[in-house]
Formats: sequence, structure tokens, C-alpha cells
Amino acid sequence: MFQIQNYINGKLVDPAGNTCIDNYNPSIGAVYSRTPDSDERDIEAAVEAATRAFPYWSTKPAQERARYLLRISDLIEGNLDRLAQAESVDNGKPVSLARSVDIPRAAGNFRFFATAIQHFASEAHAMEDTAINYTLRPPIGVVGCISPWNLPLYLFTWKIAPALAAGNCVVGKPSEITPMTAYLLSELCIEAGLPDGVLNIVHGLGQKTGSAISTHPGIPVISFTGGTRTGATIAATAAPLFKKLSLELGGKNPNIVFADCRYEEMLQTSLLSSFSNQGEICLCGSRIFIERSLYETFRNDFVEQTKQLTVGDPLSETSRLGAVVSKPHMDKILSYIELAREEGGTILCGGRQVQVEGRCRDGWFVAPTVIEGLSHTCRTNQEEIFGPVVTLIPFDTEEEVVAYANSTPYGLAASLWTENLTRAHRMAGRLQSGIIWINCWMLRDLRTPFGGMKQSGVGREGGLEALRFFTEPKNVCIKM
Repeated sequence: MFQIQNYINGKLVDPAGNTCIDNYNPSIGAVYSRTPDSDERDIEAAVEAATRAFPYWSTKPAQERARYLLRISDLIEGNLDRLAQAESVDNGKPVSLARSVDIPRAAGNFRFFATAIQHFASEAHAMEDTAINYTLRPPIGVVGCISPWNLPLYLFTWKIAPALAAGNCVVGKPSEITPMTAYLLSELCIEAGLPDGVLNIVHGLGQKTGSAISTHPGIPVISFTGGTRTGATIAATAAPLFKKLSLELGGKNPNIVFADCRYEEMLQTSLLSSFSNQGEICLCGSRIFIERSLYETFRNDFVEQTKQLTVGDPLSETSRLGAVVSKPHMDKILSYIELAREEGGTILCGGRQVQVEGRCRDGWFVAPTVIEGLSHTCRTNQEEIFGPVVTLIPFDTEEEVVAYANSTPYGLAASLWTENLTRAHRMAGRLQSGIIWINCWMLRDLRTPFGGMKQSGVGREGGLEALRFFTEPKNVCIKM
């Protein structure tokens, strides 16, 4: 049984309590490795290591910090197949998806912020002949980065890379459900020669390890991605301690289809935005609103193509959907499908657990599910399911669909399909979402701000927004 270790002060170490938790392969429904069950002692050791490293790391020229990050990026790319297979086994996603999206993006995160920090600039303001003001943006200190299980290495590096680039040291906690690629990243950081204590990775349960990060007085900054309920708990804990917070939380995203769309492109992209990564992406379009004149055509075509999606062994190159991440999560998804039935919805396809033959016969698989006939205000259309489940709702007017789209407590992302340029601009201004994709989905420029409104989060990640978040602005005023 493979034993994952913590990465503290440049070394791989066992947890202080010498206890571990099971780590499951969701495609076979069985334990395949053991993860540290860390506690506040391990976090304390990591904070001490990061605090010692901070004076050295923060005063290194940006170009030298960038060299380390670029070296890590190269090592991720050089271990693409190994990391992709590990991500597929650990998370349940198709290995083809991990190879084409997750791991390249993790390498890209390090490369992007390694170069961005070398172009990072601050402001200067002249007060005519009186004074000149300029802004310094020094790193803050020790940063706590807590990441989710759906895009494990992708989102872990999305936090770590800008924090390190800006000159901070990091105590990171990956999800205890998907720890493997974070552990492999530890090995790559050692190989890259990253100085001791600059990055520390502590594995464990959220209520122990994550809580210890949230409450530790030596961690003034926390960046968290995960569920809205957990985000609220972190905010309630950290706010009285005046910690700086970035919270990227849940979504219940609308996908709005007008009759004048480019139909085939819209249809194929909507399949991706509905079911990529088994629907376990906070950006998936789980509520599809279709203009009534196109509704029947879209419904028939969408259901037919959904039925053709292959659910199977994640290590097979032909699988379009793999396993969902855990049995409790599978049970949650299936309970929402049952709730949809109780609320009067019609299951057009899917709606059940899938039994995969062969080695995956005991795995946790859910058929991609399409539901119609539900009110936009019902629980199925208001609560985040985070699985391969979408609902279809017709609409008649722009005013009506904007109200539908904005009706949830979330506001992360929205997709809009129309060839009417005026309508596209008008609706982009009215939709309550931090990201608006027009005639596309998941087209990401890392220079742009990323984050949501309402219960989808606080703050923005990405580009200069991330570098600003991980620095402390300091105004210097010099009288002439």
C-alpha cells in the first residue's frame, strides 16, 4: 500500500501523529494508497519552516524566483504521462482529459506567473509640484492555500504559483480525497532544488488540517477553492483574525441558447460544458435555457448525443466520462436525480448509476443525465449538484431568461449563444456572473480576472489580480 508523505522544510516526512487515512481509486471503489492524517502539529512545523524561509525567498530578485518556477514547470511537462495517469487514478477522470487539460495547465500556471512577476509594475502619482507618490507591493509572508478535489493539480498550482512568484512562502493543503499529484509535485520541487521551506504541502482532513491553517496566527493570507458552505466556515473563522481572504466557491451556471446561434458549434460545446470531468467543474453549465422556437430540436439532438457519450474505465482512451470522485458524492448526485423526479421533472436520459464491466465493476459511475419539466425555482435548479446532471428550460423573451439565469444564489459563470452582437453586449452587462462566455465555453486567458459574485466567492484570481492579492500595497509619499 503506497504511503503518501507531507512535504515540510524541503523533505518528505510522515505526519506527527503517525496516523493515516484511506485514499480511494474511485474507478474500482477500493483503497489504493494511504494519506497523512495531519493535525495542528504538522501545520505548526510547516509554518515554522515557511517563516524561516521567507526572508531569504522574499528578497530574491524576481528573475531568480522565476527560474525555480520555470524549472518546476519543465519537470511537470517532462512527467506529463506519469502525472496524468496519477490524476486519473486518484480522481476518476478520463486519463485523456488529465493529459490534455489538467497537467498542461498545471505546468502553464507555473510558467505564466514565473514570467508575469518579471513584468509586474506598481503605480506612481505626481501631485503637481508638491509631492510624488509611488506604491510598493512587497510579499505578505506565509500564505495558506487550500485546494479542491475536482481539478487537483490544476487548481493547487493556480494558487501556489502566484504566491511563490510574488515572494511569499506557502503552506498548502490539497484535498484529502485527491492527494496524489500534490505529493508527486513535492518530489518534483525537491528535484528542482526549490529552497527548503518555500513550499510546504500538508495532507489531511479539512476539519483538522484546513482548520489549523485558517486559525494559525502565523498565516495572514488564505486562498481557498471549494464548496460554499466550507468557504463560509473559513470566512467566519478568519475574519475575526483579520486575515486576507480569497474564496472561489460554488456555481450553478446558466447556458443560454438563442435561436440565432451557430447551432452545431453550440450543441457540441454544450455537451462539453455539461459533462466534462463528469460535470465536476464549478464552471459547468448545469442549467440550459433554450429559446422556445429551438427548444424541441435542441432537446432531441442534445439527448441523442448525450446517450452516445461513453462512460467507462478512466484509463481507456475511448471513455468520455470516468468515475465520480467518491461513493458519498455519487450518492449525493443520485439523490438529486431522485429529488428532480419528486419535483415533477422528466428524466430524458441517464438518471442512474452505471455498472462498468471488468476491473471497474465496483467503481462509482453515473450516467450523464438530462432533465426537463422543472421550475427554475425548484431545488434541483437552485442547488449545486456538481455532477453529470443538466436541466432544460424553454424561454420566450430576453427579460425572462435573464431573470431565470440570475435567480440562484450563485454567480460564477454564464454562457450565451447568439449572433446578435447588440444582444450579446446587453446581456453580458445584465447577467450576474463573474465570467461571461459568448459563443464559447472554458476559453481561458490567464491574464484575466477569475472569480464569482454572490455565494460564488470573494475576490479574484488570475493574472495581475492574483499577484496583487499576494502582495501588500504600501504608499510612499515624498514631498518635493
